[in-house]
Amino acid sequence: MTTTKLDLTGLKCPLPALKTRKALKSVKPGERLEVHCTDPLSVIDIPNLIRETGDKVEITERAETRIVFLIEKADGGVS
Repeated sequence: MTTTKLDLTGLKCPLPALKTRKALKSVKPGERLEVHCTDPLSVIDIPNLIRETGDKVEITERAETRIVFLIEKADGGVS
């Protein structure tokens, strides 16, 4: 399973969600996107985005200065 890393550290809302949506378009079903963010609002924005696309997301790290999401592209996901 291929994992693509996306570094969005330093970006503020709404850029992390917008750039995640754009990156998901190049991810094939079954592949994963690892997203690194520093914006605290991304813990709301990115899961909401993934609910819209139908993909799967989990927060693998949540520290004071960094949040890491692991998104798995679903079969037939709409992005």
